[in-house]
Amino acid sequence: MALKVRCHDLTPAVMFFVLGVICFTLSAKAAATLDRELMSTGAFSIDQLMELAGLSVSQVVYRVHPINKGKRILVAVGPGNNGGDGLVAARHLRHYGYQPSVYYPKRPKNDLYQRLAKQLEDLDVPFVDDFPTALQSTDHVIDAIFGFSFSGEVREPFPTVIQAMAETKIPVTSVDAPSSWDIEEGPPKSGVGSKFHPDVLVSLTAPKPLVKHFKGRHFIGGRFVAPAIAKKYDFDVPAYEGVDQIVEVGPEGLKL
Repeated sequence: MALKVRCHDLTPAVMFFVLGVICFTLSAKAAATLDRELMSTGAFSIDQLMELAGLSVSQVVYRVHPINKGKRILVAVGPGNNGGDGLVAARHLRHYGYQPSVYYPKRPKNDLYQRLAKQLEDLDVPFVDDFPTALQSTDHVIDAIFGFSFSGEVREPFPTVIQAMAETKIPVTSVDAPSSWDIEEGPPKSGVGSKFHPDVLVSLTAPKPLVKHFKGRHFIGGRFVAPAIAKKYDFDVPAYEGVDQIVEVGPEGLKL
């Protein structure tokens, strides 16, 4: 069955479909509101939410790119929470037996991000300085540069990175939003990111409006919303199975 919800722009929503057309999704404003709710009445810390989000991303990569397809995973990490999700995913992938490397050119001084980077260093995960060069010797890419809160101009060094991801034939998995895409309108009409169409998208908690422009494999991840919060915001939590942190959905919102 399709994932259904009744919503408006302030209400988080998984998805609502009429004849296969996406009618409502989770706006950037609603996503930010839900995050605040999870960290207040939901009693989660940002560390916990990031850990669960990154775990979801790692499970998607394990699903779409099993280790026999190649162990080398290049993670492009941005300076915010989306980048933190990528760092967590890299750690889990290292424990799964992959060989992740991390491109992290804009490291915040925030203690949380420093600890995430230190955890990777302790696992001998290499940090690379040249993304295009690293791309030539990898099997899969995780795009964890910008998430649902992105707006404005893409600044250096990320235009080069996004362009490289747009041009490569190596599969790319984007975290929550393809970097440079407008959360409502999808890919830019021109310039940086206009030709960037990743192979896989992991929507965290719920899809964002840009999914109507996305044509690849689509997963929902982030198994942490309590029934009471879902009820308050009037949306359906996906039916996760067993220990899975992810659910794959088709073009009409159907579970695969």
